[in-house]
Amino acid sequence: MMLAPAPFLLKEVSVRRVMTQVCIALLPGIAAYTWLIGPAILVQLVIASLTALLAEAVMLKVRGKPLPLFLADGSALVTAWLIALVFPPLAPWWLVALGAVFAIVVAKHLYGGLGQNPFNPAMIAFAVCIVAFPALMSQWPSVGLQLATADQINVILGLAPRVDALSGATPLDALKTALKLGEGEVDVAQLLANQDIFGNFAGRGWEWVAAGYLLGGLWLWRRRIITWHVPVAFAAGLTAISGALWLYNPAHFASPLFHMFSGGAMLGAFFIATDPVSGCTTARGKLIFGAGAGVIAYVIRVFGGYPDGVAFAILLMNLGAPLIDLLCQPPIFGMKDKA
Repeated sequence: MMLAPAPFLLKEVSVRRVMTQVCIALLPGIAAYTWLIGPAILVQLVIASLTALLAEAVMLKVRGKPLPLFLADGSALVTAWLIALVFPPLAPWWLVALGAVFAIVVAKHLYGGLGQNPFNPAMIAFAVCIVAFPALMSQWPSVGLQLATADQINVILGLAPRVDALSGATPLDALKTALKLGEGEVDVAQLLANQDIFGNFAGRGWEWVAAGYLLGGLWLWRRRIITWHVPVAFAAGLTAISGALWLYNPAHFASPLFHMFSGGAMLGAFFIATDPVSGCTTARGKLIFGAGAGVIAYVIRVFGGYPDGVAFAILLMNLGAPLIDLLCQPPIFGMKDKA
């Protein structure tokens, strides 16, 4: 059998190609999001994208970098899309724009630009905004809310008043508040069955959004844009701790299925924790990184002060990524491992 001649790297790999496929993989989740909420999420995507590209252009100009090359790589666009997807869909336009500017200017370029940032820019933007503007970052649409396209745009642009009827608790927030107010007397199974905000096994409608992210994430894995290590380890960590507590006291703790399909678990597992720059690069390191993020996310959700802890969990693991990779480096070829 004849072997193919060199070179053997026949597949075109570039930042733009990778980022384009990440955006494509997000489309099923965005489609389900639009079906559930309405066109508001599309407006936020446009606002975040334009702001991020403008901030990217300004910083590239300041740093003396070629604009066409770096603006076209798609990294700013992916960051913008993640920001739009983790912020409330009816948040005021300036909040989403502020998050995009902070992510690009502070979390990316002040650390040296693409490939130099130690933290995921989109998660930095989310963490800063939820600490600085907790009320606005908690205004998620009420279940079953139907607003015309013009009304949603007016709310986002500040042309219509923001009323309490427009916002409601997320499934994670509703569960956490009910358990806190019930002082241990609330049965989780009955709560999930009797409230309209909950669906078959997670939040009503949000199950489909999470399923869209799952579908897109599996497509990224199939295309070898990401490896299986981080998503599987994240799911294993989240499932292990939630499953153990659920088996211990099912009346007080929700099932692993609820936690996997609620909040930002699927988005974080496949699209955020898999960031090759701020995450781990070794195979064992990815497993530790993903499992640690899943466990910390659950601890923050159930015992912390925020309904969803995925963003903070990933940022905390970003801190430890260099050390994890250092300890998980395989032995150099031709040399024995000291252990």
